[in-house]
Amino acid sequence: MRLVVDLNRCQGYAQCAFLAPDVFALHGEEALLYTPYADESQRGNVARAAAACPVQAILVDDEDLSGDR
Repeated sequence: MRLVVDLNRCQGYAQCAFLAPDVFALHGEEALLYTPYADESQRGNVARAAAACPVQAILVDDEDLSGDR
């Protein structure tokens, strides 16, 4: 699954990093790092992280992109 985070919208609340630490991480106090192509096994954690984002900065693309990588 492909992830896109609007880094202009992200305010560094880090809810995503707590809920899906294998996909999202804070670098320093506010810089968000994330894996743009998350493993399918992380789907539940990523869905919870996206839903918990206070500013709705996380977009999860469910299209099958396996041939596009």
